[in-house]
Amino acid sequence: MTKITFVGAGSTVFAKNIIGDILLKDELHGVEIALYDIDAERLDDSLRLIRTLNSSVNDDRATVSGYVGTESRRDALQDADFVIDAIQVGGYEPATVRDFEVPKKYGLRQTIGDTLGIGGIFRGLRTIPVMWEIAEDMQAVCPEAWCLNYTNPMAICTGAMLHDTPIKTVGLCHSVQKCAEELLDAVDFEAEDPRWEVAGINHMAWLLSLRDGERDLYPEIRRRAREIIKTARRDGDPGTNDLVRLAVLNTFGYYITESSEHNAEYTPWWIKPGYPELIERYRVPLDEYPRRCREQIADWDNMRSALLSSPVIEHEPTIEYAANIIRGMVTGEPARIHGNILNAGHIGNLPEGAVVEVPCLVDANGVQGVAVGRLPEQCAALNRTNVNVQMLTIEAARRHDRAHVYQAAALDPLTAATLSLDDIVALCDELFEAHRDFLPEGFYRKVTV
Repeated sequence: MTKITFVGAGSTVFAKNIIGDILLKDELHGVEIALYDIDAERLDDSLRLIRTLNSSVNDDRATVSGYVGTESRRDALQDADFVIDAIQVGGYEPATVRDFEVPKKYGLRQTIGDTLGIGGIFRGLRTIPVMWEIAEDMQAVCPEAWCLNYTNPMAICTGAMLHDTPIKTVGLCHSVQKCAEELLDAVDFEAEDPRWEVAGINHMAWLLSLRDGERDLYPEIRRRAREIIKTARRDGDPGTNDLVRLAVLNTFGYYITESSEHNAEYTPWWIKPGYPELIERYRVPLDEYPRRCREQIADWDNMRSALLSSPVIEHEPTIEYAANIIRGMVTGEPARIHGNILNAGHIGNLPEGAVVEVPCLVDANGVQGVAVGRLPEQCAALNRTNVNVQMLTIEAARRHDRAHVYQAAALDPLTAATLSLDDIVALCDELFEAHRDFLPEGFYRKVTV
């Protein structure tokens, strides 16, 4: 029997999406599912929902169990074949709130703060040690299991697992699956048979080609994108909120996988002190992630009772990759995904050992990345500005080295565009104090810069 352990299962709606996809696969009807979380109340909600889902769509053929607290994590992981990891160390409160509120004191504003930037760096620093603890437990009780990592910051956490543990890991996101559709929608274009190629890094992979059958759509898309940006500059109402990505497309020639609100903080051109018109013109939603968190908490409070009391729960397949990966490895029937893996020649002009997001073949042999060659040089150059921060953050976590944290923040495009070196060091020090309850003691040794 295939065993799947979901670490961070207290995220009930996301757990439903992933487990629901699995339960709909004919070859996986009889799986064993172990749900694990550190929050007993949230775990209980997920257990009730997943058991109802198992009954509703799977005739109770799966076995579902729950485990709570760090002392039971190895029990949850025991003999697992697949470990789905979706954790948020420190949660929205207090950790994410600190990631946003402390930088504001220095004039540094963010939109999402979970992938890069000062928020992404400190989210990575507090998450990597927990990822390594999970890996240690996996090495003890399920050393051959695959870790399907959904935890952000994706490239940082996946890189920490692949560089510093023996656990087989692939990082998974859903931005690639949505990318072509979002571009077509942004420029008001219809395609009957869209075909596309994507490669780069997580949240900044590039839509390298987009065709309708054999017809290349990029020339007309680029023309429409130019007109939309002109309209935004002139009239302020271009009919789309995807203006950051369209502006990057205009300058760099290609569209980026992840949303404009994310990419506004991955580059130095949008959130700039003294230029509030840029935020307005390009519709950059400051503090977007805290806003979403508050809305999701309120939405769950409103829907919790009805959802958990329902005797039947329906599920439609999602675009997430986990179920197809598990099915492909279990049956040996190939599946194609886009996964986050270590660059070992897959992209020729990105650093070896960086985490890249590329097409991957999945079968009984595991996840195997496809070599895509070199990216357009301007696209690789923009990727490298983010890779620098990711690799230094992993090194900082490995060494408990504040100097590397200062350096990662100083090389971050948004932080560097906003703050002086002195202010960057001061901000990092204040965040170290704010997050002291979530960071290793090694970071609190005396450091002179």
